[in-house]
Amino acid sequence: MKHQSIKAHDEAVSPRSPRVGVALICEVRQGTRPWKRARLDDLSPAGFRIASLPDARPEVPLRVRIPGLQLLSAQIRWVRDGAVGCEFAEPLHVAVFEHIVRASRAG
Repeated sequence: MKHQSIKAHDEAVSPRSPRVGVALICEVRQGTRPWKRARLDDLSPAGFRIASLPDARPEVPLRVRIPGLQLLSAQIRWVRDGAVGCEFAEPLHVAVFEHIVRASRAG
């Protein structure tokens, strides 16, 4: 009987996944705080970067509403000079990723 090894979460999502520059306005929220408009500067199937998110709290999950998509969950992985790097709770399907990139370039 053969067994397949199961990859750990951080092995399954490569940090080198395709990253695309976008300029996309979305809404983000942490916990019970109000929704805020934010600009996504880059996107990959695994995550995204927000240009500026004052008072970001890495220990609190983030919810993001990208126009035309369902509500997505993410975790803040880093904060630098006001910019915030986030990892999706579940990576985007490649078709969804490509749709977002096309929509951001068309608008």
